[in-house]
Amino acid sequence: MDEADRPLPEHTRPEGVDDATVEALGKLSEALEVVEDARGHLYGFHRLTGMADLALGEAVDLLRDSGHAELADTVSTELVGRNVVEGRWTFQIVEEYDDGYYATFKRLEQLARDELVDGRRHLFEAEMKEERRTHGRRHHEAVPRDGGEQSP
Repeated sequence: MDEADRPLPEHTRPEGVDDATVEALGKLSEALEVVEDARGHLYGFHRLTGMADLALGEAVDLLRDSGHAELADTVSTELVGRNVVEGRWTFQIVEEYDDGYYATFKRLEQLARDELVDGRRHLFEAEMKEERRTHGRRHHEAVPRDGGEQSP
């Protein structure tokens, strides 16, 4: 069999691991992917809120420059630099999420893989690929044909 037609060892189920375990780890991986997406949205929220606050500061300056000093003062004192939730700017929310929920999720997902499948990732997907691809057909190889190294 051509080397490109076999999955790499890190994408092969260790001896003695059953289907239910691979399925459970696949579902855990899926959940982590959703958390990663949520984290991206949280960072987007952080960036957009920061951009809004900077634009708000410019709006206050423009209000003041156009003769609306009292309104500019109100907007400035009530909204510019305001916490988005009690006691926190968005960077503090991001840090708390990263250090708490996200770090715990990543740690436990890694622990499950380490304990059950020698740390191997994406076994469920790798096996799905093996079932779905047309073996021996170009563009259906298990690994790149060019001999390029795959990152761990």
